[in-house]
Amino acid sequence: MSETIQQRQSATFSEQARLVSSLIKEQQFVFPAAEVELLETHISWVLLSGRFAYKIKKALHFDFLDFTDLERRRFFCEEEIRLNRRLAPQIYLDVISIGGSIDAPEFGLIPAMEYAVRMNRFDMTDAMDRRVQRGALSAGHIDSLATILARFHQDLASAPPELPYGDERSIYAESMQNLRELRLLLPGSDEKTAIDKVRQAAESEYEAKKSSFHQRRLNGFVRECHGDLHLSNIVVIGGEAVPFDGIEFDPALRWIDVIADLAFPYMDLIHFAKPRLASRMLNRYLEQTGDYDGVDVLPFYASGRAAVRAKVHAIRASQQSAGTQEREAALAACRSYLELAALFLSRPRAALIITCGLPGSGKSSFAQAALEMRWAIRIRSDVERKRLFGLSPLSGSLERAGNIYGADVSARTYEALYEIARKLLAGGFSVIVDAAFLKQSERDRFHGLAESLGIPFAIASVQAGEGMLQKRIIERMRLGNDPSEADLGVLAVLQATSEPLLPKEQAWSVEFINDGEQGFAADDPGWKKLEKLLS
Repeated sequence: MSETIQQRQSATFSEQARLVSSLIKEQQFVFPAAEVELLETHISWVLLSGRFAYKIKKALHFDFLDFTDLERRRFFCEEEIRLNRRLAPQIYLDVISIGGSIDAPEFGLIPAMEYAVRMNRFDMTDAMDRRVQRGALSAGHIDSLATILARFHQDLASAPPELPYGDERSIYAESMQNLRELRLLLPGSDEKTAIDKVRQAAESEYEAKKSSFHQRRLNGFVRECHGDLHLSNIVVIGGEAVPFDGIEFDPALRWIDVIADLAFPYMDLIHFAKPRLASRMLNRYLEQTGDYDGVDVLPFYASGRAAVRAKVHAIRASQQSAGTQEREAALAACRSYLELAALFLSRPRAALIITCGLPGSGKSSFAQAALEMRWAIRIRSDVERKRLFGLSPLSGSLERAGNIYGADVSARTYEALYEIARKLLAGGFSVIVDAAFLKQSERDRFHGLAESLGIPFAIASVQAGEGMLQKRIIERMRLGNDPSEADLGVLAVLQATSEPLLPKEQAWSVEFINDGEQGFAADDPGWKKLEKLLS
């Protein structure tokens, strides 16, 4: 940066600081409040007054942003509103001018000497990182987040071919640059060794998945996403997840693969020791989008997100203003994220579980519990059956597709399940196929798949009494909140045509009796047997 630009930046920044002080002192807000609170980040000031928050961008220039010019600050304020209203319209209101003089400023006056993003305030203790730390982040919040992100990503337009974002070369360059910068920030040889191991693993993973990155861009999965979805940028409002503070200053950081966007909360949940919630979010997202191919690149992106957070903490540790205790805490967090970055690139051995049971037996409840315990991907026949007809998981099929439980549709469904499972298992991911599997030929085919890949295989045989089967089916149909549309007629047909497990199949099967209302308890002996089969 030239000396003239530096001088101009310094003068503008100094004037901005005076302006912020005047706003606090004079309290010339649209709705004056008794108290004004100032929050400061490295690129902005946020003034909290009454029910509003006013965000002023600092006149700074970094490699990744340039806010030195007033018109640029106005433009990026407008971009912040445009981008964040997609996910948080209840928070982001408008761009407001600040006129008058530096010593007597007022909001809404023209000509403007500054601009601010005006937002509705919310309780930051409801941010997901705060909630997870105090044990107040529920499965319902995670389901909400997964549903919102699935809908958001599906509604986004794909990157036009002329945009230079999301190609495999830029993905690699960004990953390696981040690790190089992180290595320069950390003083210890142990940390440098850890970074070198992550870099080597990332290079290997990239070479293995380079064609996948390329194909996903061709298939339209690079879109204008949020870009910064760590848990502190997601707040719970009215029980629903609301992502905010997406990246406005650099389009390259938000025009990314949708799986790279999802990888941030996925990684962060695991960092906060919530792998079950991470697995739950991932599976719910995949169920709604059908983007199972995206799982192939998830480890690379999740590792990269962990490395980014490691660098953030390394920067904090290197700042001269940081005290000894703060520096040590930042370094500990940095090391934790580095360990996680390595973990994502060294996945455990894959395994295949299939369920076996009649409608209403609780196969999907078992699969939900198992996917959270085993960090696995579930493929659900009720969902994929509907996807064959372009239907969403909870769409009614009779009016739009007719009977989707006939033998021909079931054969197509099992074929789709097989292909998805084959790709996931080949990529090193454990899979749970949630389907009835009442025919020996269906079970044999998936057993053969596991044998061909040299991975463990198990059948979870889920059983319930006749009365409980009927009760659950009737209740499920009444509520209409489950993808399955198997009614009592379907139950009767399947009872008459099901083929019980053969004696040879007992060697790799586990029986779960699900006749009560408590579901699958963690101390059920079936879990230990299942773990032994898959170990």
